[in-house]
Amino acid sequence: MTYDLTALRARVPALAAGTAHFDGPGGTQTPQPVIEAIAAALSRPLSNRGDALPGERNAGTIVAGARRAMADLLGADPAGVVFGRSATQLTYDFSRTLAATWSPGDEVVVTRLDHDANIRPWVQAAERAGCTVRRADFDPATGELTADHIRAVLSGRTRLVAVTAASNLLGTIPPIAEIARLVHEAGALLYVDGVHYAAHALADIEALGADFLVCSPYKFLGPHLGVLAARPALLESLRPDKLLPSTDVVPERFELGTLPYEFLAGTGAAVDFLAGLGAPGGTRRERLASAFARIEEHEGALRERLEKGLAALPRVTAHSRAARRTPTLLVTLDGRETADAYRFLAERGVHAPSGHFYALEASRRLGLGDTGGLRVGLAPYTSGEDVDRLLTGLADFLE
Repeated sequence: MTYDLTALRARVPALAAGTAHFDGPGGTQTPQPVIEAIAAALSRPLSNRGDALPGERNAGTIVAGARRAMADLLGADPAGVVFGRSATQLTYDFSRTLAATWSPGDEVVVTRLDHDANIRPWVQAAERAGCTVRRADFDPATGELTADHIRAVLSGRTRLVAVTAASNLLGTIPPIAEIARLVHEAGALLYVDGVHYAAHALADIEALGADFLVCSPYKFLGPHLGVLAARPALLESLRPDKLLPSTDVVPERFELGTLPYEFLAGTGAAVDFLAGLGAPGGTRRERLASAFARIEEHEGALRERLEKGLAALPRVTAHSRAARRTPTLLVTLDGRETADAYRFLAERGVHAPSGHFYALEASRRLGLGDTGGLRVGLAPYTSGEDVDRLLTGLADFLE
C-alpha cells in the first residue's frame, strides 16, 4: 500500500481553496473527520462528566478516548496525559509547580535553539525562586545542538533542563535520548518541547527519556489544544495550585476548569486519521508507526526537491543544515526582505510566512536579529506541485 496523497488531500477541505500551504509549523489544515468529530461532540448531549445522564457519559467517553489516543501517539500512559489550552499554557503551569520545589542556588538550563515557550516560563520561574538560569548554546553554522552543548552547562545544582525535540525555526532534531542520560545522571528532570517534533516523527516518551513531553494537536491535523505527557508517578509527586473542590486525582489535578470536550473529540479523531495513513491491522500504535514512516518518506522526498530547487536560485541562503532535521527550512534572501517575499508569494496563493516564529534567541544567534527569515514547512498533505509553485514564486520575486 503506497502513500495516497490524492486521497489525503481530498479529505482536507481547506485545500480546495487552492492555497499551497507551507505554514504547517504554525498550524496544519484540518481533515474532514476531525471537523466531523468536533461537530458530533457538540451535536449530542454534553455536560460535565458523570454517569447519570447521556451528556455526562458522553463527556467522560470523549475524555477517556482522547487520553488513550494521545498515549498511543506519544508512547505514554493514558493516566499521565494532561490536557490544556496550549503547550505554552501547560509549560507555564508546570514551571510554576516545579519551581515551588526549587531553592536559591539551584540551576535551570534552557537552550538558545528553543521556541520562547520553552524558555521564558522557566526563566521567570527560576527568577522568582532565586535560581540561576544557564543557557545551552547551539552551533549557528550547522544549526546543531549536541549533548556536549548541554553537558557544558550542567552541574550538581541543576534541577531541570528544558530542550526542544525539534526546532520550529530550523528543523534541527537534537539527540534527546543522549541528552536525557546526561540530565538524569546530574539528578535533574528533562522537559521536552515536542510541539514541532510530534508533527513529523512518532514520539516515544520512554525512548526519548523525557520526564515531560509537551505537544500541540493543531500541529498534526488536530484542533487547537495542548497536551503534556509524563509518568503518572511523577505527576503524583507534584502539587499544583488548584481550586479546593476540584479533584486531586492525577492527571485531572492539573486540568484547571472544564475541559474543551469538543476539541478532545477532535484530537482523538486526528490521531485516528494519522493512524489511517499507515498499513491496516495491528494496534493503533503500530498503525501510527507505519503512518509516520510513510509521512517521513513523503516529506523527505519533497524536502530534497525543495532544497535542490532553492540551491539553484540566486541569492538564497538556507540556514537549516543539521544532519537530522524535520522538513522545515529557514531561508534568507540576499538584498531582499523575506517579509516582502511572504507578501509576494501570498498574492500568488502560496503561504510561506516570514519572521522569527517565537524562536527569538535562535534567530538572534543566527545573526538574523528579530527579523528571522522565510520559513518553509512541509506537511503530510504537501504536494510536488506545491513545492514547484513556491520555487517559481521565489524565482519571480528575485528577478
